[in-house]
Amino acid sequence: MNIGFDAKRLFFSAGGLGNYARSTVEVLLKYAPENHYTLFTPGEGNRYGFGTDGSVGVITPQGIRAWSGTLWRRYAMSRAIRVSGADIYHGLSGELPADILRAGVRSVVTVHDINFVRHPEFYTPFTRMMRTRLYMESCRKADRIIAISRSTAADLMDCWDIPPEKIDVVYQCCSHKFERIVPDRQLRETAAKYSLPAEYIFSVGAMDERRNLLQVVRAMAEGKLDVDLVACGRHTHYADKVVEFAARQGMGSRVHMLHEVDFDDLPALYQMASVFVFPSLCEGFCVPILEAFNSRVPVLTTSGGAFAEAGGDACLYVDPGSSEEIAAGLRRLLSDTALRKELISRGTAHARGFREPTAAEELMKVYRGLIK
Repeated sequence: MNIGFDAKRLFFSAGGLGNYARSTVEVLLKYAPENHYTLFTPGEGNRYGFGTDGSVGVITPQGIRAWSGTLWRRYAMSRAIRVSGADIYHGLSGELPADILRAGVRSVVTVHDINFVRHPEFYTPFTRMMRTRLYMESCRKADRIIAISRSTAADLMDCWDIPPEKIDVVYQCCSHKFERIVPDRQLRETAAKYSLPAEYIFSVGAMDERRNLLQVVRAMAEGKLDVDLVACGRHTHYADKVVEFAARQGMGSRVHMLHEVDFDDLPALYQMASVFVFPSLCEGFCVPILEAFNSRVPVLTTSGGAFAEAGGDACLYVDPGSSEEIAAGLRRLLSDTALRKELISRGTAHARGFREPTAAEELMKVYRGLIK
């Protein structure tokens, strides 16, 4: 089988959508090596090792200027897909080419979330308009839709009347790198590299309003929690607001923002943390929760929705709008040894359901269903 992928995010995004694209291709290369995989991208960006050894094909625009790459991806890539001999084309980030029906292949699109519909307050009018148009069009044209959670699948059915029989729920796996116990020497080196405090609460994710980091700092201040916060994510204006608030509360030295972190350092950052906190206001799925589980760290997160799918019975759940609940939850996880051990045990067990072989098999089941 020849499977093509939209690889723009794979090469150009270091965040969640890029990680999803890379992990998807990686697990298929590892557990379904009998297939041929072709990456379609408007430019090669950071290769992350893909295609350097001939393991996959990489196709970029030919004979057009670099600034036209976006137009190629939207309106001309289907010809490249057809010429490549692909059997299936998989849009990994909610989009298919506008002319995908001319490519002569079966198509799949992954939808991570439609939070721009459910929670429009977090998005600009332009973003809401563009994503709604692109995602709805792609869902209409795709032969199959992969939703990364039951929560996202329900949103697609409720908001856009997508037939349930067209949707497959395939969870993203958690990288195996988080399962390995990081050696003490590497922990010390990582702590020195990022100037980490001896004890800290850890947070990972895009530093925007919906991730609710300001509420964590407010909870620490109001609850008088004597612990530091280490937050890892891309620098934003919202991150500056969090830092400014912490400074006004006299706790600026206890809030550490890490904006440039190597992915390979994340397991150590998790494993040195006392608690992982993820009180986001909306998510399609919550891979950081699984990363914390595999890192053997207790988790505090938002109640309901996709959070419960990722967390199962292994998290302490709170109302993300209540700084009082967040403070009380953090205090419990920092002080209650028995609770910590119980949640860590449950978390490592729950995370086994999101391993790489399972993700690869579920993806291949979708693909095989399209060409049988």
